[in-house]
Amino acid sequence: MQKVYYLSTCDTCKRVMDEIEIPSSFIKQDLKVQGITEKELNELFNLTDSFEALFSRRAKLYKERSLKDENLLEENYKGLILEHYTFLKRPVIVNNDKIFIGSSPKTVAEAKKSIHNN
Repeated sequence: MQKVYYLSTCDTCKRVMDEIEIPSSFIKQDLKVQGITEKELNELFNLTDSFEALFSRRAKLYKERSLKDENLLEENYKGLILEHYTFLKRPVIVNNDKIFIGSSPKTVAEAKKSIHNN
């Protein structure tokens, strides 16, 4: 599977996708329009073995709900991501059996190398 989960309204997602030069063959899923299903989230989990790795602590709701004060477990992270798309760290780029989560320079460089060195 070659897919990108992103937000079309997010400048960081746009910048990362432009920098990586995501091929047109990739499926692009705008989370604000389509959201993420439990099946899709489980597929991402199978590549990471962690819902926490997919979870964004930068989400506005994370601060509003004071979630940093709670001891969250894997099932909590999964439930929160399914509840609201902003809890998914973005962008998430899946290139076959490899997954790249977020916008750190290292992650972006690794994703670009993975996609364009095949």
